[in-house]
Amino acid sequence: MNVSAPTSADTLRRTLGGLLDGLPPKQATAAVERLIASYRGQTPTDAPVLRDRSDVAAYAAYRMPATFEAVRGALDGLAEAAPDWAPGSHVDVGGGTGAATWAVDATWDGPRETTVLDWAEPALALGRELAAASTSEVLRAAVWRRAVIGSGLTLPEADLVTVSYVLGELTAPARTAVIAEAARAGQAVVLIEPGTPEGYLRIREARDQLIEAGLRIAAPCPHDGTCPIEVGQDWCHFSARVSRSSLHRQVKGGSLPYEDEKFSYVAATRFPTEPAASRITRKPQIRKGLVLLELCGPEGSGLTRVNVTKRQGDLYKAARDTDWGQAWPPAPQP
Repeated sequence: MNVSAPTSADTLRRTLGGLLDGLPPKQATAAVERLIASYRGQTPTDAPVLRDRSDVAAYAAYRMPATFEAVRGALDGLAEAAPDWAPGSHVDVGGGTGAATWAVDATWDGPRETTVLDWAEPALALGRELAAASTSEVLRAAVWRRAVIGSGLTLPEADLVTVSYVLGELTAPARTAVIAEAARAGQAVVLIEPGTPEGYLRIREARDQLIEAGLRIAAPCPHDGTCPIEVGQDWCHFSARVSRSSLHRQVKGGSLPYEDEKFSYVAATRFPTEPAASRITRKPQIRKGLVLLELCGPEGSGLTRVNVTKRQGDLYKAARDTDWGQAWPPAPQP
């Protein structure tokens, strides 16, 4: 694991700070509002969502920190399931300005080879600019390459393939093709989508496709069986806290210095991992002398609720400190 992760996140935020200088506020707001609709899956398309420098600057300043935190959360799930593994090579599909690449660099030492693919040259150009300002040799050495993300995509083989906030932009045939190619090329595949019911359904379908392609689920699911959630009744998603930029406050009018990014994800591998025994699927509810945990457990156990009481000593203390999305029970401390 990379112990310098905060440095990477802080560097990203500092680098993003001046991106909107000279961009009229109304233009930035309009670009952000259109991008929000796209990333919520309302406008599947065969064309790039990021069309010009204004779009890219607005996206990077508004969305890149949130994407970074969501991808980092998903990668943490993979890293916990494979603590002795680190990718030597990484391909980021539809990587835009490179948020996932920054997240990979913040999670592991390396990888030695990183390639970012996107169909929008303005996004790639800004991604190069941001990476060049990084203190990370890995980011500065990354390859940024234009590619059509859809049917006909060919990826280089890599230890890790990430596809974040992309599937909702694609038509159904293109989505199937991209997932199939990621499964062929990657030893590990991590897919991240917005934490909406629609984003969850895309992840659920992708999860089934990855299993059919011979990969095993590493996170967040404790098993490779059928998802126990009844479609239409609930959806699997998690949360990452993101510091709000001035553009966040300008567009949303929010007063809080942060917001919570909801995301759904799946991580699958071709090598052995140790998935969580159970996964906390909602924010723990803390009561006096009691913590209520909602869990997704081993195959066949479905979704369960567990009450951890003060009488359980160390387990109760662990429950009070645990968080949404983490494995349960906690790993024994050495």
